[in-house]
Amino acid sequence: MKKLEDYVTTIPDFPKKGIMFRDVTTIIQDKDGFRMAIDGLSNLLKGVDYDLIAASESRGFIFGSPIAYREDKGLILFRKKGKLPREVYSQEYDLEYGTATLEVHVDSIKPGDRVVIVDDLIATGGTTEAIIKLIERMGGIVVKVVFVMELMGLKGREYLSGYDVDSLIQYEGI
Repeated sequence: MKKLEDYVTTIPDFPKKGIMFRDVTTIIQDKDGFRMAIDGLSNLLKGVDYDLIAASESRGFIFGSPIAYREDKGLILFRKKGKLPREVYSQEYDLEYGTATLEVHVDSIKPGDRVVIVDDLIATGGTTEAIIKLIERMGGIVVKVVFVMELMGLKGREYLSGYDVDSLIQYEGI
């Protein structure tokens, strides 16, 4: 029987020498791999008391949407700057090569809402930290953060210490 990591294609030296790029699209394109990922993420949420799922653009949407549907929860979209039509809160965060900004509608989360963050990958934790700051700014409570893959060498889990972080696949390097 195949394991979820069997559906991941690894591309050496992409986007630059020394990087082992873990391609999540090969999980998504295979019905069994995609089902395994969604089932696995849902299992990580068993017993967690929460109201909403938060997902970031764009691959977080892919994994967060079916879980929100399956678990009968609302889905809050965290988008790149300038993509949302109503009043937003913004949070800038660092990237390897600069900065980026995430935005969310100001009325997406109510004080006391218990929120789970779902995404495809945790590397440094910067994007997830931006989402956490926005959720907490609105009075929400982050109760769990789940990922399909984790690059352990970039220490994102340590960066998010104090939060309940879990992942389906862990890779030692970067």
